[in-house]
Amino acid sequence: MSKIIYLFAFSLLLISCGEQEQETSTSAEGKKIGVLIVNHGSVAESWRNQLLDIEKHVEPALLANEKISDVKTAFMEYTEPSIATRMKEFDEEGYDEVVVVPVFLTVSSHYSHDIPVIVGLSADPKIKEQLKKEKIEVYRSKAKVTIAPPLDYSSILKKNIERRVQALSENPENEGVLLVAYGDQQYNQQWEEMVEEIGKYLKIKTGHNDIAYAWCGHLVHYSQEPTKNGILKLQELNDNVIVIPVLIANDPYFQKDIIQGAVDAVAVDGNVKYIQDAILPDEPLNKWVTDIAIKTAESL
Repeated sequence: MSKIIYLFAFSLLLISCGEQEQETSTSAEGKKIGVLIVNHGSVAESWRNQLLDIEKHVEPALLANEKISDVKTAFMEYTEPSIATRMKEFDEEGYDEVVVVPVFLTVSSHYSHDIPVIVGLSADPKIKEQLKKEKIEVYRSKAKVTIAPPLDYSSILKKNIERRVQALSENPENEGVLLVAYGDQQYNQQWEEMVEEIGKYLKIKTGHNDIAYAWCGHLVHYSQEPTKNGILKLQELNDNVIVIPVLIANDPYFQKDIIQGAVDAVAVDGNVKYIQDAILPDEPLNKWVTDIAIKTAESL
């Protein structure tokens, strides 16, 4: 998972390819622009469906914009339609520009390195070799590609976590909160900053004083131990612990096998509150995708 710094000027961070020359019209009115919503991908159908639902929710508003002609979703790995497949479709349909909207929590190797190489904005040989090993196709499109910023450039994530904590909370004075996120070894500092910022926000908004975080992804080799240890540490200070997955969508492997397994191993008499949920579904996130796609398309 790919599966989140906080320089909060909500301006567009655009990664554009100036090398790709177009033979089509350069006037705004003459460009055919498509939007590609990109996410990590998963072998879990439940995970994929939650990401596909974003497209269903944002498509009417995006297509109502006169600059945008089509909206598609692509999975970076594990399943089709892949990014390369979708970009080939845009080329076949004669698109001049494609706005890639990454639905990731924060900067990561996927956002910063993999996707730019996959769409032809970067030619990093090490990344290309790694993608080849993972059987991820690289495709340099005829259409010019612009990548919009990741999710954490807004307050959506904090408000989403706050809502889910409030839904489980009964008495903040006797509760600790454990945030369980995927983690990324290369961008560990950014991920730690993400959860720390969420923790500060929760202390103000929900009144919980003891907030910890744990990783569940490849950074900790997909282990239950960090979640167990986080719960045990909070149990030393509080009667109850609320566990919140900071994961974009619901994947049974993470929400059930790792997090639920850890909860079941250390919970006593129902003192750990946990729901196998995720950030999605989230209407503000849908609105963010709509807004960032339109702002980026109109800036071209």
